[in-house]
Amino acid sequence: MRKTLVTVVSLLTVLALFVACAPEDLVEPDFQAGMVTDIGGIDDASFNETSWRGMEIARDDLGITVDYLESGAPTDYVPNITEFLEADYGMIVTVGFLLAGDTYTFAEENPDTFFAIVDFGWAPGMWDEAQSPRLDNLQGLLFSTDEAAFLAGYVAAGMTQTGIIGTFGGLEIPTVTIFMDAFEAGAQYYNQQHGTNVQVLGTDLFVGNFESTEDGRRVGEDLIAEGADIIMPVAGPVGLGTAAAVQANPGTMLIGVDTDWCVSAPEFCDVMLTSVEKRMDVAVSTSIRQAYEGQFQGGTNFVGTLENEGVQISPFNEFEDQVPDELKAAVDEVRQGIIAGTIDTGFDLGAE
Repeated sequence: MRKTLVTVVSLLTVLALFVACAPEDLVEPDFQAGMVTDIGGIDDASFNETSWRGMEIARDDLGITVDYLESGAPTDYVPNITEFLEADYGMIVTVGFLLAGDTYTFAEENPDTFFAIVDFGWAPGMWDEAQSPRLDNLQGLLFSTDEAAFLAGYVAAGMTQTGIIGTFGGLEIPTVTIFMDAFEAGAQYYNQQHGTNVQVLGTDLFVGNFESTEDGRRVGEDLIAEGADIIMPVAGPVGLGTAAAVQANPGTMLIGVDTDWCVSAPEFCDVMLTSVEKRMDVAVSTSIRQAYEGQFQGGTNFVGTLENEGVQISPFNEFEDQVPDELKAAVDEVRQGIIAGTIDTGFDLGAE
């Protein structure tokens, strides 16, 4: 009799635990997450590739199914999102500013599917909340790249031998210009602190695409001809062409964006001073985990910052011994000042 009672109590305990751990919003075990790339390809050594790494992290950590569809042109966005919806994927991650309109439309029409978009969200200059109200199934994944780009501009101003540094963009969109403007701001802050007059070229220069390495080489050669000895291209794979131009001109250096280019493009590590990283892998994997565990933060933005390590500048790698210790110490002071709010980079992404 006692054994039977213990068994019944045990069963009741198990059932109680099951009910407690199984809210109605828990997802099904065969949860699938799909990623739609922006143009540039899955192996762009930039934001598509880093976002996909976040998908792989979620797959390995959660045991879910992940897949991606590449967009060769903007006309691919709608059919790619549609393909994942028709296959009953529980979550769709879109990568890039240019997918914002389609992502919002599909999220609004499919409230039972989770959506997250890299490099867009509810912030100034992005979705107008009066026209595009927040959706419970859509999360923005934003990055305070201004914080890290400011540091990169400061470093570049401290390392230039010619007194001229340069930048340029792929397309004139906020997620590109924020890098460029903050890079210039960091250099100007260096000038203010040290009484120097480092010039920044190319802050209004855009090649009009994210694919042509030839455009990157051409612009890089032009900036070098104008005296720039450190260049930060903000143009995805286009920047690989700039890296080739820098590599062909001894005494010049490159600053990568999105990822540590010494890792994603190691063939150019010998000219890579540092990179402005935004940890899209962390943001994507975190968003998927929240959706999987029934804790999705829809209607809000995940914002990567220096403080939460969602953005950072990469190690100096092969230039570690060439960057003076006093400059390294100053960069760390600037970093701490940005985190503390005593140094203003001039940008606000509307963190939630």
